Amino acid sequence: MDTFAALGSGVMVALQPINLLFAFVGVMLGTAVGVLPGIGPALTVALLLPITFKLDPAGSLIMFAGIYYGGMYGGSTASILLNTPGESSSIVTALEGNKMARAGRGGPALATAAIGSFVAGTIATIGLALIAPTVVDIAISFGPEDYFALMVLAFTTVSAAFGSSVTRGLTSLFLGLSLGLIGIDLQSGQARLSFSVPDLLDGVEVTTLAVALFAIGETLSVVAAGARADEIIEPVKGSVFMNREDWKRSWKPWLRGTFLGFPIGAMPAGGAEIPTFLSYALEKRLCKKPGEFGNGAIEGVAGPEAANNAAAAGVLVPLLTLGLPTSATAAIMLAGFQQYGMNPGPLLFATNPDLVWGLIASLFIANGMLLVLNLPLVGLWVRLLAIPRPWLYGGILVFATLGTLGANPSLVELGMLLIFGLLGYVLRRYDYPIAPVVVGLILGPLSEQQLRRALAISVGDPLVLFQSPVALTLYALSALALFGPLLFYILTGRKAPVGADED
Repeated sequence: MDTFAALGSGVMVALQPINLLFAFVGVMLGTAVGVLPGIGPALTVALLLPITFKLDPAGSLIMFAGIYYGGMYGGSTASILLNTPGESSSIVTALEGNKMARAGRGGPALATAAIGSFVAGTIATIGLALIAPTVVDIAISFGPEDYFALMVLAFTTVSAAFGSSVTRGLTSLFLGLSLGLIGIDLQSGQARLSFSVPDLLDGVEVTTLAVALFAIGETLSVVAAGARADEIIEPVKGSVFMNREDWKRSWKPWLRGTFLGFPIGAMPAGGAEIPTFLSYALEKRLCKKPGEFGNGAIEGVAGPEAANNAAAAGVLVPLLTLGLPTSATAAIMLAGFQQYGMNPGPLLFATNPDLVWGLIASLFIANGMLLVLNLPLVGLWVRLLAIPRPWLYGGILVFATLGTLGANPSLVELGMLLIFGLLGYVLRRYDYPIAPVVVGLILGPLSEQQLRRALAISVGDPLVLFQSPVALTLYALSALALFGPLLFYILTGRKAPVGADED
């Protein structure tokens, strides 16, 4: 099917009233949780997984995508007004945005962030629609050994991209892979690691693990941290609109940030943090008034925010075409696909084209909604920052527990929620990343299936895993993801950060 014809059919799906409602709910929730420091879209999507499993798959996934995009928008509000990024990808925005707010220019800072996010999100979504079919055409020819190598690449890149060191990332990954072994072996029919508990024969529910690690673990971590000093919210003074000089200084950073963010976000180990830092450094170098940087330069808000939202669309390229999650939210969205019995990848475009293209088309609609909603409702988002933390996290704890019990009414499930929640707290306490655990649980069984299939075709010859040029290329990229940072420090003569490779 031609790309534009497929996108046209996707627009018709996205414009259905129920899907428009899902998109609206998603962007509102996403913006709200993006504003609230420490919550984030990954935790929100994880909380909604148990209560959406009986809803329409297209509508639920459209809502999840709206939450993801909205979280990117909302993170800038907390960065600018509170100097506390709601998302890690909004850290750079706080450098100049909060200085602008303190100088009475919080309105233009919020405006350039919102408009830049819209421009970048729209251009990047067009890129997603154009690039995805090409990637699918390449991936459709993969054999089982190529898919196994692709899973290895996913494991290594996720381990390298998250956390303070590769070792910690791999440790979290192996926890997830171990959990993926629980249940009935699909080939032999034997129970594995079920300990004679009938509820474990179907394996560990991804939704239970995700809710426990992201919601329960985060709540316990906040409680353990104790009371914090009151945060000062900078009021929005004057107009929220940009003047002619602001427009003149913003449009080029928007475009540069977009073309930095989208390709890096689409890389297996890209993410949204790297392009925002690169954009800030680039704008500081190109700015005609470099003395303003550090004192509230609007370019330092426009460029990174555009890069942030372009990377968010880029992250969906490997997720939808290859089934590779490169961010925590993407990992939870992957779990969302799986709860409806679907695996993102090249076959998804053939088996569920309306759903995939409807999801892509909904991103354009979500972008338009976010632009319209963000600036007029800035007062509402500011009020959200005043919600007492005990109320906020207490509500999250209740919602997580009731949602899990509603999806799986079982004492064993409730016990696993508590155990995995404690695991999430321990991982955070000792600075181990959370996302690789979820990725390991999701992709572990799939990689085992592809490995067994490749070995069965080759009558048990392990060399089949290394005979395909595609597989060898993917293994090389995996090795680069693992050892690239170490080689960089060796070649440049710099000292690696403490714990980088020697935990």
